Amino acid sequence: MDIRGLLFVLAAAFMWGVIGIFAKEVLSQGVSALEIAFWRAMFGWLMFLVHALVMKQTRVTRGDLPALFGFGFICVTLFYGAYQVAIRDVGMAMAAVLLYTAPAWVAFLSWLVLKEGMTPIKAGCVFMTIIGVACISLGPKLTSGAPLDISLLGLGAGLLSGFTYALYYIFGKKYLHRYHTPTIFVYALPFGALLLLPFVDFQPKSGYAWTMLVLMAAVTTYGAFSAYYAGLKRLEATRAAVIATFEPLVAAVFAYFLFGETFSLLGYFGSCLIIGAVILVVLSSGSAPARTAPPKA
Repeated sequence: MDIRGLLFVLAAAFMWGVIGIFAKEVLSQGVSALEIAFWRAMFGWLMFLVHALVMKQTRVTRGDLPALFGFGFICVTLFYGAYQVAIRDVGMAMAAVLLYTAPAWVAFLSWLVLKEGMTPIKAGCVFMTIIGVACISLGPKLTSGAPLDISLLGLGAGLLSGFTYALYYIFGKKYLHRYHTPTIFVYALPFGALLLLPFVDFQPKSGYAWTMLVLMAAVTTYGAFSAYYAGLKRLEATRAAVIATFEPLVAAVFAYFLFGETFSLLGYFGSCLIIGAVILVVLSSGSAPARTAPPKA
């Protein structure tokens, strides 16, 4: 396994893992979740645009524009919308479980679209990550004895969020050999944000709220996706998806130290499963992914 690819994906998982810190701060300022999503996409787009202009990486083939806009619709508009509906209808715990079915979707789509092999180790790691995230997310709710309220709409929306999240990985493997990372997001982010616009209720914001929104975009959009796609050029999509599942562990550690949130015993068991899955996927001796072109900066 390419060590640089591993480190890039772990860095991306760390940056995604702090999304909740920024979100809590901005939500406390009276900004809605969909408005946060909109500004995260727009500020991230501005950063990728500056990068692309400086590096002269803005040109794309006209025939690829529909795919780039489709990526914006699926992985920005549809992903954010579905995840919000899932949180509303089945709660954050179950929504997180359904979101992190993404590695399973990635494994299936990688086999179907990218023709990557489905080894027993990779299948086992996917299963371990799903069970691990389920334990982390459901542990506190199950141990408290509270009932799990599940609606069909919320269940469907949660599964859709996991599926659309998985398409980040598949799209990256299909298009990274053609374009630099900034080029992809220069076209995808504004289109996805534009489709969110009709559902956003804009509110007055303090200077602190604006600062946190800009930092959120810099870290969790520009930084995280730049690091992730740099890693994805060097790793199979399934392996990258499993390694990126360190994200909920990072979030849990920060939640403990900053907000006093703790795991149940079941949650700690789930954490061990995730760590074990990542170790297995790192140490497994599967073949390296084929490259159609040298990685681009």
